[in-house]
Amino acid sequence: MASAEKVPMLAEGHRKLSEQVRQLKTVERPAVVEAIEAARAHGDLSENAEYHAAKERQGQIEAMIADIDDQLSRAMVIDPTTLSGDKVVFGATVTLLDEDDKKVRYQLVGQVEADAKDGRISYNSPLGRALIGRQAGEEVEVSTPSGDRYYEIKKIEFL
Repeated sequence: MASAEKVPMLAEGHRKLSEQVRQLKTVERPAVVEAIEAARAHGDLSENAEYHAAKERQGQIEAMIADIDDQLSRAMVIDPTTLSGDKVVFGATVTLLDEDDKKVRYQLVGQVEADAKDGRISYNSPLGRALIGRQAGEEVEVSTPSGDRYYEIKKIEFL
């Protein structure tokens, strides 16, 4: 079910989604159509496992294409280098100090771009939601499955 709500993302995320949908439409879709045709040639479709598997894969591909097309049609591409200010917003890169005085750095990105290992967290994640609207020097508390975590915002950058 599609909504009219805008989907914020960086240009890189938009590019990755566009490439992914192009791959699905130009490579995956034609390959599954070929697999369906080859399976049809084997005769009786009611007991043809290859045919049923190919039809199921075709449904998955079409659903993925529809989902990505929907996200791209609602995309609001944001360039963090054009942003400024003293509050954490989408696209900002935030340097935090955790409870153990260890520095961590995250960029707030869209859900499709999020990769915590790469220092990119979703603005919708618990930490992302806790940071939005805050300023340098403020402390934030985040509830995680392993317990509450506390961070101090040290620096906000727009890179």
